[in-house]
Amino acid sequence: MSNFELISLHGSCEMGSPPSTLPTVGTNLTDLTLKKKKVTVREIGGCMGPIWPSYFQDCFSVIFMVDSANIVQISSSCIQLLSVLSAEPLRSASVLILFNKRDMPCIKSLTEIKSLFRMDDIIASAPQPITTLEASARSGQGLREVLSWLESVTVK
Repeated sequence: MSNFELISLHGSCEMGSPPSTLPTVGTNLTDLTLKKKKVTVREIGGCMGPIWPSYFQDCFSVIFMVDSANIVQISSSCIQLLSVLSAEPLRSASVLILFNKRDMPCIKSLTEIKSLFRMDDIIASAPQPITTLEASARSGQGLREVLSWLESVTVK
């Protein structure tokens, strides 16, 4: 989240040495300023899946992050995504599916990951507008594109 804050505040971010990365446990709140509009981002860890619905009210967009380096977890991530997409309060929310850890060695191609995830079927059947991007939270690759997407769906 701190890299997002740096980019949104300064328009650029010197990444320096990669930050340590750990799975999110619990929730984190971050306020971003996008084109002079304050946007609150709530990061909710995957292990918090059972209580995610309590945060859906008044949610206008969703960034669903997938660990694309963990093939074993792809099917459970897909099931969680389908649960999010079918939630009534999110039927009109814009959705970004972010395939993270694209900088890791020995990962499957984005085409293979999307195929395992059945992205074409999900996009065709979901009521929400869905965008997919790839990124590396560790290196910063793709973070500008994520902020651009967030700006496009929240700053009208």
